[in-house]
Amino acid sequence: MSSTVSAYTPVTKSGQVNYTGLGNGTDFDSLITKLVQVEQNRITTLQTWKQSWTKKQDAFLELNTKLLALKSTLEGMDTEGEFLVKVANSTNSTILTATTSSGADNGSHVIEVNRLATAKAMVTQVAFSDPNQSININPTDQTFAYTYKGTTYSNNIGTNCSLNDLASIINNDANNPGVKASVVYDGSGYFLQLRGMDTGDAATLTIDSSTTLPYFQASDFDTITSNASALLKLDGWPTGATSYITRESNTVTDLLPGVTLNLKSTGTITLAVSTDTTAVKQNIQTFVEQMNTVRSMLQDLTKYDSTTSKASILTGNYGLQLIDTNLKTAVAGKGVGFDYTEDTYSVLSQLGIFTNANEGAKNEGLLYISNATLNAILASNATKAAELFSASYAGRTDSSEFSIASYLKGTTKCGTYELSYTTDASGKITAATINGHPAIFHSNSNLITGMHGYDEAGLVLKAIDVSAGTHTGTAALKQGKTGQLVDLLGELTNSTSGPLHILDKNYDDITHMIDNKISFEQRRIATYASNLRKRFAKVDSLLSTYNQQQNQLASAIKNLSSSSS
Repeated sequence: MSSTVSAYTPVTKSGQVNYTGLGNGTDFDSLITKLVQVEQNRITTLQTWKQSWTKKQDAFLELNTKLLALKSTLEGMDTEGEFLVKVANSTNSTILTATTSSGADNGSHVIEVNRLATAKAMVTQVAFSDPNQSININPTDQTFAYTYKGTTYSNNIGTNCSLNDLASIINNDANNPGVKASVVYDGSGYFLQLRGMDTGDAATLTIDSSTTLPYFQASDFDTITSNASALLKLDGWPTGATSYITRESNTVTDLLPGVTLNLKSTGTITLAVSTDTTAVKQNIQTFVEQMNTVRSMLQDLTKYDSTTSKASILTGNYGLQLIDTNLKTAVAGKGVGFDYTEDTYSVLSQLGIFTNANEGAKNEGLLYISNATLNAILASNATKAAELFSASYAGRTDSSEFSIASYLKGTTKCGTYELSYTTDASGKITAATINGHPAIFHSNSNLITGMHGYDEAGLVLKAIDVSAGTHTGTAALKQGKTGQLVDLLGELTNSTSGPLHILDKNYDDITHMIDNKISFEQRRIATYASNLRKRFAKVDSLLSTYNQQQNQLASAIKNLSSSSS
């Protein structure tokens, strides 16, 4: 925004002399000041005009800040993993705990942990009194080598190498695959401990026979723990007393969909997975509250009071009308890629989220939640409710004749696509369109790909029914309300092409034009004041001459009168 130009203050005086009270006694300086003040009113009007535009720009900035805050909030809940909160409760957290994602299935499972996954650990038998004393008793360099997970790693040990040096050589070896060496003290002596950092049957660790360093060969180490895989059963499976599920780690991610198990100790527990409906509802309430913050500001900036006939600072502004309309349409409309028939919920009103349309109400035009409706839905079908808010490229088709093979996230647009493809008698695709646009097809793989330049770019559909004839159907990639609004808010607040940026730039041009007008008026008034002083200086000089002549005539007349008497 442009800087404010200060009001003009007249300083010019003819010949740098203030002609006050000369001539016939008229105060020309006061007269000039009054005339200049009249002209000064034009600058005051321009400054007032400029101030009205800068106030609008300040409002744009504040609104942009609110929109960005809303975008940031929605970005924190625009995936099902963030919106649909699942919890897993273990009957004994000392045996097993679990974390969940939105893909976890609700239910209860009995899990038996028969053995934890362990890593191999070993320690030297010989104690050293000083960890910094030389451990190589030979006059030449020696070798220390170990085998980890079937691969051997060798280190050269110098003649002055200490126990601390050996641990450092092993740990700092660029080829170290994950073996930790440390010097341990038992109260009377120092030992070298080696520990594999991986667990499981495959994480074997042994001292290799190529080791020549005395006191550090295979027979010189005691095993502390052996490496082993975790053993567990899920709901009694696998059957048989000695049959178990094996995992290399105590963190198990692939036993229950969407559930990560953290094995702590042996024993049997019951794990219950459920939807945290309180957390889901809190996300919905946050969505409504943040949307209402923006809606309230838009209302304040554009309202018109018919009682007082007063308008707000941006009443009737087309840019704010555009923003308001786009946001309301995105909230009230059908979800992107959703279908009224195919999807359980496709609009927010089905979840009990409405806009208050009561004229004159305190919250008129704002969103509100019917708690009875929402609570009932969350209790029975929270997953589908959360999908309407946070689906991200969730695919569906209305036909078994084809399927969605893949898409390019960020390139392919979420939405609904009409597919049509034709196959000949040999089962080869001969033509294909997506949303009426030509599509790329591959008869050998039966894949149909959306072409560049269209919303379906990168969308790959697979033809399953290749019997002769024309096949049609609908494919969709669903996007939840939060993701849809994040994209919209990104467009509205874009620092180059967003409507607020364009409006602010236009208003900058206007205030710059007003500044130019103010500068012009300042120059004009300065010239006007200078010319006035020059004119009145002449008048003042002329009146002074006439005054002198009057005095001379009066003196002459007086002298004539004295002579005649």
